[in-house]
Amino acid sequence: MNILNLFNAMPGAFAQGLIWGITAIGIYITYRILDIADLTVDGSICTGGATCIMMMLSGHNVFISMLAATLAGMLTGLVTGLFHTFMGIPAILAGILTQLGLYSVNLKIMGKANQAIGVEKYDLLVALRYIRNVPFYKNTIFVVAVCILLLVVILYWFFGTELGCSLRATGCNDRMSKAQGINTDFAKVLGLMISNGLVGLSGALLAQYQGFADVTMGRGAIVIGLAAVIIGEAVFGRVFHNFGFKLIGVALGSILYYIVFQAVVWMGLDPDLLKLLTALLVATFLAVPYWKGKYFTKANVKKGGQTNA
Repeated sequence: MNILNLFNAMPGAFAQGLIWGITAIGIYITYRILDIADLTVDGSICTGGATCIMMMLSGHNVFISMLAATLAGMLTGLVTGLFHTFMGIPAILAGILTQLGLYSVNLKIMGKANQAIGVEKYDLLVALRYIRNVPFYKNTIFVVAVCILLLVVILYWFFGTELGCSLRATGCNDRMSKAQGINTDFAKVLGLMISNGLVGLSGALLAQYQGFADVTMGRGAIVIGLAAVIIGEAVFGRVFHNFGFKLIGVALGSILYYIVFQAVVWMGLDPDLLKLLTALLVATFLAVPYWKGKYFTKANVKKGGQTNA
């Protein structure tokens, strides 16, 4: 095993990690802020990628195409939100239904199972070829890093507004928020739209980076995003307490995930097993608080029924 091969693969791992970091931030909004397990992302990331690629193939500017991808992602979140709030379907099942329907929608958007786009004919914002031997302002890592910083600033501002605080309050305590006059259904729908809009944007960047959009490109996206969230919180949770820095920590968690991915490939482990390992890793990290409370917290029961941990 040549360690130079591992170092040569690191820039690509950083680039992919940053792109998936935007998806992870979107998942963080639903999973941590709204307290909703949204499975729409497995479909909406492909919707974003497919929309962007088809817009560019039809002659539109890359920025217009990415905006369309973001709006398409927000539309998928709107559908899931209406399934959940208007039709009363549990959030996790609403996401599954939307994800299922998006498979057909994505096929219709692309016209076939995959669509390719080349950096030679189209002015892409990011690409695998833009990792090395290009000006720094065109480097994929620099471009996506700037995008993430801008998104974090916008999200930090938004969640500090009255509307943003209503979203956070809804995720914290739905019933109390409703008692305070907050339209919790609207907050949930808006949160799902913002989350999947970010996922759609990430899909647009991913499709450009890899040079194609494929109907299966979003398979397992929820697991990768959750892994990034869990790793980011585990590694940077004690350092980053500010909301904006927490979002940055989630993006850094995505980078760490892809560094581990490259290390696993370099060590010769079958890459087909990586998603299994990721699922086990996420399950373990999610179980740690439960194990800690059940097996490692000693409670002394006093008279009168009082318990001291």
